Amino acid sequence: MLDLKQIREDPRGVVAGLGVRGDGDWDRLIDRLLELDGERRQLIGDVDDLRARRNASSPEVAALKRRGETEEATALIHELREVGDEIDRGQARLDQVEELVHGLLLEIPNLPDAEVPAGGAGANRVLREHGEPPGTLPAAPEPHWELGERLGILDLPRGAKVAGSGFPVYVGAGATLERALINWLLDLHVREHGYTEIQPPLLINRQAATGTGHLPKFAEEMYEVPEDGFFLVPTAEIPLTNLHAGEILAAADLPIRYTSYTPCFRREAGAHGRDTRGLLRLHQFDKVELMRFERPEDSAAALEEMTGHAEETLRRLGLKYRVVLLAGGDLGFANARTYDLEVWAPGVEQWLEVSSCSVYRDYQARRAGVRYRPGKGSPPEFVHTLNGSALGLARTLVAVLETWQDGGGGVVVPEPLRRYTGFDRIG
Repeated sequence: MLDLKQIREDPRGVVAGLGVRGDGDWDRLIDRLLELDGERRQLIGDVDDLRARRNASSPEVAALKRRGETEEATALIHELREVGDEIDRGQARLDQVEELVHGLLLEIPNLPDAEVPAGGAGANRVLREHGEPPGTLPAAPEPHWELGERLGILDLPRGAKVAGSGFPVYVGAGATLERALINWLLDLHVREHGYTEIQPPLLINRQAATGTGHLPKFAEEMYEVPEDGFFLVPTAEIPLTNLHAGEILAAADLPIRYTSYTPCFRREAGAHGRDTRGLLRLHQFDKVELMRFERPEDSAAALEEMTGHAEETLRRLGLKYRVVLLAGGDLGFANARTYDLEVWAPGVEQWLEVSSCSVYRDYQARRAGVRYRPGKGSPPEFVHTLNGSALGLARTLVAVLETWQDGGGGVVVPEPLRRYTGFDRIG
């Protein structure tokens, strides 16, 4: 969440920053927050004054009784009881106001970085493009759902029979290729990019989802297990970020770099009819995630490095891709800046997002309570968090299948994956 002190000191600057995201009644929201914050501070002062008054007067009761001034003691006891009632009423209202302030802070998205362009998806900025499909690509590439069915490696109808649309079944070499991608990505990030592999829980609690900004904003996108207070993990970002929730890290601990594979579960509410063919939009998909905790002064450079790690995976797979800086209206709720990596899928003739690399500054750390101590005796400060998909595998698999199909009706396995699959061609 945003720093309440920052909002208090520069409310119009915060409103202007939020305006980069597009439509939103930011003035009204910030004004209401400041109104409640003013009431909160007044209540804190009033309750503290009442407590001080009660504490100062309490010894007088005993003194009056010792002097035999019974009527005066009784009157003072009655007065202190009324003060106690005022304290109870003031504290009850203070608790209510603090809950309202916290609730409003949870509803306010992160401020975009200064370099983030204003506008919606149409204002996204392509920063660079890399690669071309290999020469083996046929003149009329098949879309992956036709290719997968013909080669017997993808069975969408049986996935729908078991769970519904958006839950694919990979068969034979298709399942092996998916597993090979997961293992290769994890090995690459651990052995060459310096990340520590984590295998986190696949169920998360409400507090963890709130800590990353997924709740309350995206409740309808998540699969809930209400009887137990859990959600199915929509991204490994949530458990990885919350590994250090409520902790104060030593400066020597930073940076912390984690990578993790998880299946991801998303309801994709409101996405019906959009890119629903084949593997383009799923309710269950695999993803390898990168997660970093950084000193504030290092987070901008860390975003560039992490994006480079994701790009390296696409280059080694021989995929054509581009890097896109998202505009404010297309930016995630908690994100300060995001680079999307989009691969070209020649069978469907679309750019497909396979990675989002984002910096959150201290927004998530403030919600989750992740701090570090810059030096001995220094007060703790909030870390900066970053995360990136490297990669989202359903669409990466689409790009691999469609890019590496050849004139013989099969698919060539990209060289880095061959020692994981045990074969160099499907079909």
